[in-house]
Amino acid sequence: MNDAPAPQRHIHFVTGKLAAPALRSVVQDLAQRLAFQFTIEVLPITVAALMTPAWIKRRWNLPREATEVLLPGYVGDPIELQQDTAIPVRLGPKDLRELPEYFGSSRHTRDDYGRFDIRILAEINHANRLPMDALLARAQQAIDDGADIIDLGCSPGQQWRDVALAVRGLREKNIAVSIDTFDAWEAEQATRAGAQLVLSVNSSNREAAKDWGCEVVSIPDTPDDLASLEATVAYLDRHGVAQRIDPILEPIGVGGACRRGQSGGFTASLLRYAAVRRRFPDHEMMMGIGNLTELTDVDSAGVNVILLGICQELGIRSVLTTEVINWARSAVRECDLGRRLVHYAIGHRVPPKRLEPGLVMLRDPRLRPYPAEALRELAEQIKDNNYRLFAQENQIHVLAADLHLSGEDPFALFARLLAQPQADNIDRGHAFYLGYEMAKAVTALTLGKQYEQDEALSWGLLTRPEDHQRLARTPRHRQRRKDSS
Repeated sequence: MNDAPAPQRHIHFVTGKLAAPALRSVVQDLAQRLAFQFTIEVLPITVAALMTPAWIKRRWNLPREATEVLLPGYVGDPIELQQDTAIPVRLGPKDLRELPEYFGSSRHTRDDYGRFDIRILAEINHANRLPMDALLARAQQAIDDGADIIDLGCSPGQQWRDVALAVRGLREKNIAVSIDTFDAWEAEQATRAGAQLVLSVNSSNREAAKDWGCEVVSIPDTPDDLASLEATVAYLDRHGVAQRIDPILEPIGVGGACRRGQSGGFTASLLRYAAVRRRFPDHEMMMGIGNLTELTDVDSAGVNVILLGICQELGIRSVLTTEVINWARSAVRECDLGRRLVHYAIGHRVPPKRLEPGLVMLRDPRLRPYPAEALRELAEQIKDNNYRLFAQENQIHVLAADLHLSGEDPFALFARLLAQPQADNIDRGHAFYLGYEMAKAVTALTLGKQYEQDEALSWGLLTRPEDHQRLARTPRHRQRRKDSS
């Protein structure tokens, strides 16, 4: 029995008039590199983003040789179109310049991306000062952000009389709890109420730890005193107390001064983590990464990823973080994404690059400027007075029928726009919209971010989705939505 050869891959692209030339240029290159055939169907609409499945269904014409259909990402759910054909109907990216990534030109993760083995302790500082409802709300938010354990930070010298009540309240919500105190009475009350971990234990309180019946974090008496740490670890081992070892991460600029041939402070503390791991290869370890993120004038995401990478390589399976300082206010979410990133990178022996867009916040991974000639051609094709905005190479561009303005200053650019004959269509609402979009464009140019009109700037895990205000203002779009409903 002879099997018929599989048909050659033939992708049918559906688009609008304005995008057609740029789409053809991108697809021709992809088809040559990836060995597929293609056709491009240009439907009778200027802007492809205004198409809906119901509208496309009345107008498209699929060639017999097509093996799949690719629609612009704005179209919406293609299930209505899929009912009309046996070949797959898919949504591509909203921006046609992202087609190379869509077709796999960039690295893709395997199915196991997202696994992790580092647990996050989220500390609530001065938890004893919070009313119960506020404490529960803050703890639940940290759990929702990815924390595994809520660490209740106590206030040294101020004994927390209601610590057991707080722990029970959290445990009733099925929230795992640790208590951060050197006070033996506070630790005892917390563990009796259900706390599963005590931070921290050294020579000052290790005898009391025998009676708590829970896991503890062992630390040195002072950060550079590894002998005291070894003594505490040995004592706890002898008495069967489960423990995680934390040699203490020191902030930059704090700790012993550097001497010839020796490192001090932050670097020395990192070296101590490596030394402790060699000394105790089978013990659990923890790193208090908040000591660096809270005490360094820099956005916390990058710091968290670097420290999580060190933890992953050294087999440190717990990190303690907090969100007190404003630049670290999303530290728990950063750690949740970061632990997945480093677990995958180290497990698969690949650099942690092009794997986790949620951690790239200040600047975008790449920019996709249009060639200057493409903008000129687009300006010549536009036949309506709807304004298209672009931001690239330190310039904001405004395009409409018989109009192409550009400049660095949005105020001067808007003044020039108002002086144009077609500007009589700019009412107060439209002016607000254009001002908002130009502000986004300036932000994108300043930081090196990709600007797309009517799309939220990408801030990684902090991105706030936006409605398509320009499209919603278009009467044709409103009618299309009615047709498809």
